[in-house]
Amino acid sequence: MNALSRFFSRLEGPQTLGRGPGFWIGFLVVLAGACAYPLFSDGYTVGNTVYFFTWIFMALGLCLIWGYGGALSFGQTAFFGIAGYSYGILTINFGAAYGFTFVALLIAIGIAALFAALLGYFLFFGRISGVFLGIVTLSVTLVLERFMAQTAGPEWKIGAARLNGFNGMSNMPPLTVPWPGGDIVLFPDVQLYYVVLGLLVLVYLGLRILVNSPFGNVLVAIRENPERAEMLGYDIRKYQLGTFVIGAALAGLSGVLYTSWGQYITPSSMGMTAAALPIVWVAVGGRSDLTTTLVGTLTVLAVFQALTIHGSQYALVVMGIMLVLTVLLAPRGLIYALARLIARPFTKRQPGDA
Repeated sequence: MNALSRFFSRLEGPQTLGRGPGFWIGFLVVLAGACAYPLFSDGYTVGNTVYFFTWIFMALGLCLIWGYGGALSFGQTAFFGIAGYSYGILTINFGAAYGFTFVALLIAIGIAALFAALLGYFLFFGRISGVFLGIVTLSVTLVLERFMAQTAGPEWKIGAARLNGFNGMSNMPPLTVPWPGGDIVLFPDVQLYYVVLGLLVLVYLGLRILVNSPFGNVLVAIRENPERAEMLGYDIRKYQLGTFVIGAALAGLSGVLYTSWGQYITPSSMGMTAAALPIVWVAVGGRSDLTTTLVGTLTVLAVFQALTIHGSQYALVVMGIMLVLTVLLAPRGLIYALARLIARPFTKRQPGDA
């Protein structure tokens, strides 16, 4: 019972905003609203909402790497693309029977995590940090994007799967649940919505537990002062590498869900613009907290889609303006600053507080 109590107590902690009955009642109300949402909407809109949800996993992974670990990485879209292409290659070659799409999902995430482990080993054990870490991860991302863009010839195929260069891969099967009366194909509609929503809740709660655990406390200590953490006996390279791999796996999950959602993936998903957008989402939301990252990502994505009606370039300009305003006015994030402002009247002041 003590172990179980300690486990659930980590849902709240010093590394995350939101605690107490009020927060969790609000969480349950929002979750109930999300569950009821398909009942009051059409299938197209629900499927479009799934598209939003798929990106949140990548943003949460970047929040863990950057916000909690202090390592700015432009590699999230590289892991996104690796997992998406891996899922496409596996399912095109082996089909969707007997629930293989979920096996392919796990294998694709594992491939992205393995690539991150190899890259991260050379980065962190090579003592690469700061701006150089961002430069290396961005370079790797752009190299992968350029490589995949030139695979248009018929010789670029793996089994029955053609890579198709800049046009990307298509016609891979969506996630399929084996069922006695016939397989349930999770097209972008209500059923896929509930599956992705369930995954999002599990990942969010799991990350709250992780960052409030001893691992998360050490990770934040490394972010604040890596030399001090190392002097206390922690091998900071292992913690940084572990965080990098977990964040990459979440980006890989985004890649697989996106690929199965639209049944396509292109090299542009790893391009310069794609690599920069997660930075904007996390920065605007608040990189040092999971909840503000989640809310901020949904908010920015909604604004981005609304603006793309008038042209994608307008949307990108507004995203740039939002990032500049965040850096100048609220370095810890616009949503984070707003959340702290709203919570201030309900926060008990400690003795000695000014």
